[in-house]
Amino acid sequence: MFTGIDEVEWDSLRHAFGSAEDVPGWLRALASADTAERASALDGMYGAVHHEGRVYDSTLACVPFLFALAAREEVPDRGCIVELLVSIGGESAADGERDHRAWEAVRAGAGAFAALAGDPDPAVRRAAAGALVRFLDDPPRVLELLRRRLSAERDDCVLPALAEALGLFAQRYPAYADGALDLLAEQSAPPYPPGQRLAALGQLALRAPGRLPSDLIPVAVRLLRERSARRLPPGEPAGTDTLVRRIRRLRPSDEQGAALLRTLHGALGDRVDDRIALLTGQLTSPDPVDRCNAVWMSAGLFRGWRGAYRRPVRLLGAQLGADQDRLRDAAVSVLAELYALAAPAADDLYALVAARPDLWTHRWERSSPTLGGPLKALARSGDPRAVPALAQLLAGPAAPAGLGFEVGHLGRAAAPLAPALRHRLGRIPLASPTAAPLAVPLLTAIRAVGDRAAVPELLRLLSAVPDGSGVWDEAVGQVIETLTELGAAGQAAPLLRPLLRTRHAAVAAGALWSADGDTPAVLPVLRRELTQADAGLRRSAVRQLGRLGPAARGALPELGRLARSGPARERIPAACALWRVTGDPDPVRPLLRAAWTADPRTRVPIARCLTAMGPAAAPLRDLVTAELTHPRRHTARDGSFGHHDIPDDEELLRTCREVLAGL
Repeated sequence: MFTGIDEVEWDSLRHAFGSAEDVPGWLRALASADTAERASALDGMYGAVHHEGRVYDSTLACVPFLFALAAREEVPDRGCIVELLVSIGGESAADGERDHRAWEAVRAGAGAFAALAGDPDPAVRRAAAGALVRFLDDPPRVLELLRRRLSAERDDCVLPALAEALGLFAQRYPAYADGALDLLAEQSAPPYPPGQRLAALGQLALRAPGRLPSDLIPVAVRLLRERSARRLPPGEPAGTDTLVRRIRRLRPSDEQGAALLRTLHGALGDRVDDRIALLTGQLTSPDPVDRCNAVWMSAGLFRGWRGAYRRPVRLLGAQLGADQDRLRDAAVSVLAELYALAAPAADDLYALVAARPDLWTHRWERSSPTLGGPLKALARSGDPRAVPALAQLLAGPAAPAGLGFEVGHLGRAAAPLAPALRHRLGRIPLASPTAAPLAVPLLTAIRAVGDRAAVPELLRLLSAVPDGSGVWDEAVGQVIETLTELGAAGQAAPLLRPLLRTRHAAVAAGALWSADGDTPAVLPVLRRELTQADAGLRRSAVRQLGRLGPAARGALPELGRLARSGPARERIPAACALWRVTGDPDPVRPLLRAAWTADPRTRVPIARCLTAMGPAAAPLRDLVTAELTHPRRHTARDGSFGHHDIPDDEELLRTCREVLAGL
């Protein structure tokens, strides 16, 4: 197995953390009879030699020895070794010399995967199935090998991997795809076992949806339940806690079942109603493991697609009463990201909050307490029943960090919390380095509640930062915005004027103008801020000029330049301010149309601007109408997700409806 290993100059090779001199020890340990030693070696291979999927010169040097290990039946855990080889080889000849060389290195030994496809170890057979398709450059031979394995295979864990390999084969080799699709169609029907049929249906949905049965969703739900009834409870082998073992514990307890349904959901794509029906079947399964898998899958559906989600959200709420902590915690986690969409589950959230005060807060190791998931989800849904529990936490010695942000979602319903919020704001030590992080959430809550009685506390905070810098720099702008929203900017005028010479000049100028309307005093300040190199300072000035409206006509040249240059997320605020100043929509509408298409993340501010335009927005009606009929969330179209994506997209939909109503 290790012939020639000592002839490699490992100390001259590199991995993620420096010299690769420790790699031969890891390779030898992969063949150890000791479970902990093998697991530690696999940690080293993934953690350094193939760190985060990267390929180093030491990675390439390992490939022949990994193949030698995989070929020896006496070596334990060879399935993990084959998986490592597949990961090193990647999907194809990727860009970059080293990645291409890794693909070529694994491809050169791909004949070994043909033998491993029939190995006595099911884990090896499972990993080898996909490796055959990825690396063995002989489509007829690969298809014949897969056909033979399907005929001979009896292990329920390997059969889905064979179906996935057939789907991958159909994608990679269109000229031979019919043979693979015929095999999948055969496997999707009786008398094959439910897991195998589900796997085949998922691959057909991906590669040949025309071959699917017309009653796909009921069939899939029935097969899922049949499969669950046959599944044995999973066991966790004892052993040393390692990186690989910890990662596996984070996976679903029925990882294969999750993968089967995830494939089907992904293949259904924008067929949102079908996906909701499938999810409903999963969430009503008698098996809590199926329901837990469904909860995590629901997160992807809610986050990426628009739909009628009342029933699945209610079913998520029903999981909160489950005896299994894992299922309850998963449901809480998803509901907390839904914000107002979680309202159908509010009764269940409230029941959990009322029954389990111990879940009101969560304390991470060596960190301050944070608001617990059930109470956070209830508050974010806008349900006023969260107020008494929040009041108790505010009255305690250490309110959870960020509590004020969640109070903000309750709006005026959180008015009973105003005295406690004021009290906490007044107790913030002005010179403390934690002053701003403590204040910002409370300021959010005070604005949401509209508490004018908090003005003395706000003036106290502002008086601590006459130059707008120091520990309060992060919060100064929000203090000023809060005073402005509460109509108290006039009382703060003596404290605001010195800030006109600081980085908070724009927001201070806007507040002063709201108090006395003295345009000559503030317009030069705002025009100066439009020329700053800092994009954040320019955006702040643009926002304030938009509030001035026609009084800001002197800044039109600068606003016009900003509206026609730079990234879309800077151009759009300037374009909207331009319209508010001139009242002329004609020069602005082409800018709004171009940005709407080019950068979906600009759509919420554009829609707000169109709402204010009223009938003048009619030429852009087509954009708004198309948005309301599109199933994909605008926040998901760049392939990335954030915590506020769902509420941001729901706000866009609400605002688009307001635009149409205004036309």
